[in-house]
Amino acid sequence: MQSGLYVGISSQIALERRLTTIADNIANMNTVGFRGTEVKFNQVMAQTKNDLRANIAFVTQGNDYLSTQNGELERTGNSFDFAVKGDAWFAINTPSGQVLTRDGRFSMSTTGQLISTKGFPVLDSGGAPIQLNPAAGEPSVGADGRIIQDGRTMGQIGLFTADPSKGFMRYENSGVIFSQAPQPVVDQGDVGIVQGYVEQSNINGISQMTQLIQVNRAFEGISSMMKSTEDNFSQAIRTLGGGQ
Repeated sequence: MQSGLYVGISSQIALERRLTTIADNIANMNTVGFRGTEVKFNQVMAQTKNDLRANIAFVTQGNDYLSTQNGELERTGNSFDFAVKGDAWFAINTPSGQVLTRDGRFSMSTTGQLISTKGFPVLDSGGAPIQLNPAAGEPSVGADGRIIQDGRTMGQIGLFTADPSKGFMRYENSGVIFSQAPQPVVDQGDVGIVQGYVEQSNINGISQMTQLIQVNRAFEGISSMMKSTEDNFSQAIRTLGGGQ
């Protein structure tokens, strides 16, 4: 009976982890470039001490992974708004180092530097800040990220790929810091940049709310099961001990 309590506790820990990710996803439903977090749970088998043939299944705390589904593109008409086509990321230079993001709402500083909404420099494929001419007007950007200003090539917006399965952490809202060093995209035909658009969050609000209800119900069911197991265990102790 104690094993039932241990299994229940492991399940509650897993559900709490899932609840946290769902809450974070819902909070970022309207965050430009946000990619949702999912959790993968594995089953761990353990043998009881009294019976080596009896296996008990526990649930691990889970591993986070990023949803690779693209969000919808919204046309803004702003020449400094960009969206990534395909599985790649923009890169910005922050106090925490290089951060990847799908939020392409950029602007030009008074000194001509291409910057993010937070004022961080946008990087080219070599990891260097992009410098524009503040007197040359709005840029034209091709699918390959090449920036043209007043008929001159001023630089190229970098696109990067990284493997989230190697580990990652969130930076603010739509930013991600990957454990594995990002790699610049080179001659990849299915990846590019679209000017005048931004990518919306890939979160489906109805789906997330449905999952939230399911997780809450599962949590309540496990809590009820654990209470019943505990009551049966207490009754067994009283019976074996000769108590009333």
